[in-house]
Amino acid sequence: MNIFVVGNVLKDVYLNLDSRNEHFETDKNNTKWLDLSFDASSHHYFNRNSSFGGAAISLEVFRKLNIPAQISNSDFHLSDDGPQKETPSDSYRYIMILDDDVSYFTPSQYKETIFAPPSEPADYLYIDRSTVLSENSIQKISSYLDQNPNTKLILYLKNENNLPIKNLIDRASIIFAEYNSPSFDFEKTVYLSDKDLTFKNITEPINVNRIDKLTHLSAFSIAAATVLGSFILGKSIEDTLKLARINVENSNLDSVLSLSELESLINTPSENLELIAANLMLKDKGILAADESGGSIKKKFAALDIPDTFENRHDYRNIFFTTPDIEKYVNGIILFDETARDFADNGQTYVDFLTSKCIMPGIKVDQGLEKFPDSEETFTKGLADLPKRLREYHEIGLRFAKWRAAFNITLSENGEILTPTERAIAENCQILAEYARDCQSAGIVPIVEPEVVYDGYYSIEQNTKITSKILDELFKKLSSFNVNLRACILKTNMILAGKQLEKQSTPDDVGVATAKVLKEHVPSETAGIVFLSGGQTVEQATDNLSEIIKNGPFPWPVSFSFARALQDPALYCWHGDNSKIPEARQAFLNRLIANSNALKK
Repeated sequence: MNIFVVGNVLKDVYLNLDSRNEHFETDKNNTKWLDLSFDASSHHYFNRNSSFGGAAISLEVFRKLNIPAQISNSDFHLSDDGPQKETPSDSYRYIMILDDDVSYFTPSQYKETIFAPPSEPADYLYIDRSTVLSENSIQKISSYLDQNPNTKLILYLKNENNLPIKNLIDRASIIFAEYNSPSFDFEKTVYLSDKDLTFKNITEPINVNRIDKLTHLSAFSIAAATVLGSFILGKSIEDTLKLARINVENSNLDSVLSLSELESLINTPSENLELIAANLMLKDKGILAADESGGSIKKKFAALDIPDTFENRHDYRNIFFTTPDIEKYVNGIILFDETARDFADNGQTYVDFLTSKCIMPGIKVDQGLEKFPDSEETFTKGLADLPKRLREYHEIGLRFAKWRAAFNITLSENGEILTPTERAIAENCQILAEYARDCQSAGIVPIVEPEVVYDGYYSIEQNTKITSKILDELFKKLSSFNVNLRACILKTNMILAGKQLEKQSTPDDVGVATAKVLKEHVPSETAGIVFLSGGQTVEQATDNLSEIIKNGPFPWPVSFSFARALQDPALYCWHGDNSKIPEARQAFLNRLIANSNALKK
């Protein structure tokens, strides 16, 4: 069984640009223009990556599926380590990524694809998406098919303007077409959508979302080649489409997945954890922490003389979940167990209600703090029955979880750090790593939250030292438990002086210190970082967040996961009086907008 790929080898050059540069200008229509005369020394970009595209991607997919394949371009060679560096390409494409926008700079005229028949008869002749064929080449392909009647033709038709290739339609066993192509009355046409890569055959469509890993140019090639390879391997249509989705979701610019990796993922009962994590970190949105335990919410209500009844707890949380347009500013909401089992006013469970609003529901799974037997320091409880609880939460529909470990910085009379001790840091980080491993085994994305409590008389420098030590230990432990960092989110404190210290940290201080610590101590493959507000005032948390963002760019998405800094204005407005709910919703929405805007600076 072998495949002969007909297509062009392209060189894709990806530039992930930094918009905060003087070379960008905004016109009256609010369109950004780039002075293309910039060079690398005068213009900053987050990263630059080059990879082979076009037929080279299709060839690599077949190779990773263990299907022998060769390419019509005789100068192209694919070794076990990928394309040879000296391999020529037919053309270059520059892909410029700026914020959410992607622009493609391509040659006005691609080099014509040369069809040189394979030395041995091929079982499949695959016309790749990158192919540019003349009528003469079409005739050569037709002649080859006449001489080799057992060779099956697989045709990728990009658009209706590709008229020469359309002459081969009647001879094709499978046609790949995009939704802007003409419709074919053809049983084995697989349609691919330019918008969200929807694969549609005789089964229900499967949606594939790429989160800033591949452009659609490469994603289409991976999808089509995986579908073809899976058909050849005898996979069912359902499994074929799943394998294509998984390959698109998990491939990067350097490599696609092997057959064993694909089969491992398709046989996993959980959804794609990396995709879930990526969706929790979508740009300019945060995560609402509405996970107050029974004890915490009781204290909140008691301070305002609000009776701690189920009805009041329901009404309070319902304010946030039913605020109009919340989905514009929130990717996920962390729930408490009581809320995860509660019902919205329309009869849906809150899990289903939030999911219907494109908000991912998560769950707090730690069971609070407990003191070490011989110390005032604490560890977090809840590991004993965690796997069982996680399985139940997954069945309910929850797809991410949170676990908090708290560290208090205390000082001696001469200002030396007494706590947290090495033991407390090591044991809490061990617990966080075990929790994260159990989450991923259950198909749930873990948020790990090591919090340096915003209290005490410590300086910003002492916070820097302790937070750095905690993060180093945490990621060492996560690695030892084989936790996939690409499916793990860090929730952390900002770096600032303790609340009791006379000299408080300015937002500028916080921005510089926090950005420095995170860049130096958080691995780049981490799915994202969200900040807790940790006892800061409403405005303080937002101002500090804004300054942190200004000290980017960062190698991972950065956002907020606030509780009180989002909820308190609404709580004080509501005060247990449901007639105040509209005003409470507006107060909450105002904080969401303010923090979303802070992410854009």
